[in-house]
Amino acid sequence: MTRRTKIVATIGPASQDEATLREMIRAGMDVARIGLAHGSIDDGLERYRRIRSVAASEKRRVGILVDLPGPKVRAGSFGSAGIDVPTGSTVSLVVGNDKSTSKVIEIDYEGLLEDIHLGDNLTVGDGGAVLHVIDSRPDHLVAEVSHGGFLRGRPGIHVPSDRLRIATPTDDDLKGVDAFVDAGVDMIAVSFVRSAHDMRRVGTEPHPRGPLLIAKIETRAAVDNLTGIIEASGAVMVARGDLGNECSLEDLPHHQKSIIRQCIASGRPVITATQMLESMITSPAPTRAEASDVANAVFDGSSAVMLSGETAIGHDPANVIRTMSRIATRADEEMDHEVWASKLADLRMTDTSGDSASVTDAMTMSAWRATEELGIRTIICVSGTGFTVRSMARYRPRATILGMSPDPATIQQLTLSWGTKPIPVTLATSNADMVQEAIRVAVETGEVRSGELVAVLAGSDSRSRSANVLRLERIP
Repeated sequence: MTRRTKIVATIGPASQDEATLREMIRAGMDVARIGLAHGSIDDGLERYRRIRSVAASEKRRVGILVDLPGPKVRAGSFGSAGIDVPTGSTVSLVVGNDKSTSKVIEIDYEGLLEDIHLGDNLTVGDGGAVLHVIDSRPDHLVAEVSHGGFLRGRPGIHVPSDRLRIATPTDDDLKGVDAFVDAGVDMIAVSFVRSAHDMRRVGTEPHPRGPLLIAKIETRAAVDNLTGIIEASGAVMVARGDLGNECSLEDLPHHQKSIIRQCIASGRPVITATQMLESMITSPAPTRAEASDVANAVFDGSSAVMLSGETAIGHDPANVIRTMSRIATRADEEMDHEVWASKLADLRMTDTSGDSASVTDAMTMSAWRATEELGIRTIICVSGTGFTVRSMARYRPRATILGMSPDPATIQQLTLSWGTKPIPVTLATSNADMVQEAIRVAVETGEVRSGELVAVLAGSDSRSRSANVLRLERIP
């Protein structure tokens, strides 16, 4: 079995050169993530163009996701070499964004002295250090390092989201949106979402005319408002780093499972992120716990698993991707596809606000049943927006999903969808012509063989708003 769960890999200083990008694509990177929290928009655009160029030269379809910083509070730089901040020491916290030391940590947040209270615990990075605020002075706060650590670069400082007085998305975020929409980016991730209104404020056209918007669930408010956020988003990311700061650690795994379950029921791709293979930043192999974490994310139903520092600053990004690919492939093999789909069939699609969604829901369930009963190996989904493909993918069928569309933007956005091979086709007017064209392309690309029985999901004609025709065709 080929891997079905997609891999999102972050591009950073360790992976931005052409040779490394080429290795990462060959290793199995499905989507490249460009984080705008570090570096300028121009730096991000340069990486964007380089990824596009290398992917084209490799004749591989790689989606590109731009991750907006959001109202992220960061420390002044600890330098690339890093600084040890020991447990039990005392540090001063001041407003600034230049330089931090083991004695004075600058924090890029104007409301620091007003919004941080005595007794607060501030987490630095994804748990790299914990600072307990013990005193407040006119121009700085005093904190005891209750948990020390080695800090480098500009790590985030977690401020409780209910106190944060910065809107999502920020003005800088919107500048990044404008620049990358003009460049033709496939997906945009919105950080520190607290409500559906935050997603609507991004202001882009609905996908596929605009990028696929991904809501990052990393605040308590987002968990509370999850249903509305999912409806306002094209996909969701379980950002476990900051979410783990907002809720108790014992609750985090349950939030992860619940978010994934609700996303799949709504036909939304869902990414599980943060510290999946963290030890591989420096180590050639992951810990046993990390390998289990990746596998369990697959068993939970994640559409994709994401690498952050492992590929952005790690010593061997391609090796990390190969390792994650092996773990995810093995987990895909062990998934109980029949039980998964049976449970989903009982749940049905929650996003059935219109007739077209309800029709697609019924047709994709019928396609899943047909493939199971007849042992069909390939499902061809012809879709203008990708909705039919994503609806089919949520059943996690054993069959391979060929996501075909005449829209180039849809094809790129389908790189995030579980078990889907995105393939472009030309636009046809009637269902018969659509099916014939889809089968022709599937044969030409070597995805199906002569004599094979395939399922084809498509609209009755080019004007159909839903996949309302299911045909079982024998490949000539």
